[in-house]
Amino acid sequence: MNGENENKSRFVVSADWLEQRLDDPSVKIIDAAWYLPAQNRDAKAEYAAAHIPGAVFFDQDAIANRTSALPHTLPSPEAFSEAVGAMGISENDTIVVYDGPGIFTAPRVWWMFRIMGAENVFVLDGGMDGWKADGRPTTTEVAKPSPQAFNAVFNPNAVTSFERMRDVVEHRLSQIADARSAGRFAGEEPEPRAGMRSGHMPGARSLPSGVFSDKGRFKDLDALRRTFADAGIDLTKPVVTSCGSGITAALITLALQSLGHKDNTLYDGSWSEWGSRPDTPVAIGKE
Repeated sequence: MNGENENKSRFVVSADWLEQRLDDPSVKIIDAAWYLPAQNRDAKAEYAAAHIPGAVFFDQDAIANRTSALPHTLPSPEAFSEAVGAMGISENDTIVVYDGPGIFTAPRVWWMFRIMGAENVFVLDGGMDGWKADGRPTTTEVAKPSPQAFNAVFNPNAVTSFERMRDVVEHRLSQIADARSAGRFAGEEPEPRAGMRSGHMPGARSLPSGVFSDKGRFKDLDALRRTFADAGIDLTKPVVTSCGSGITAALITLALQSLGHKDNTLYDGSWSEWGSRPDTPVAIGKE
């Protein structure tokens, strides 16, 4: 999709590309902003105040498995289909997902659509912050699309369960890439959610979500390769991505798949699950 630069991710589109297609009915735009409390930003309020024309709001806390004690875990394919179909989105559309800062929480929704069977799914470079800084068009008008049928074909192999994660850690079956901050990874910063231990899964490598972008714009492929190499990740071997609650882990997944890496899965429970259990091994320190 990103034909303007072969060294850029094929899953990321520029603001110029999207602005030229705002009137294309086959291009569906999704605001997938989500924030931690410490960021002091309200995604729904920001959407109401200004969003890209035609964009619908994807609530990552609501379009989730509401019976799980963990935050925003994957919904069932049926629930996902119902929710996004009501947004006027089918699996055959060209889907562009954005967030506030750019390359932050949009990759989670990009990943969700892809594992539910949609193929033409992309992340907007620069996010809404970049879009507004460029003076591009915004609106307060809430989109009211006609409902569509979204026929989900779920790929269970893209998701790592807790039981599988136990085996990965115990037997070193895969590399683990953790998108939390370096301080949280090392156990030097407290977790933002109550009741969780600090530290990381034994054997994991630290890849804080911010290392993949510069001012909200995704790094080029050469820079992504260097980032993985610097973190000790071998791109010829399998990788499980993780984070605090499964959202920014998808940013690592986006980077991996941008480089053509196919043997990767996302641990949906992430540290919210691992760190809150008393029976899981935890490592402290930068390694």
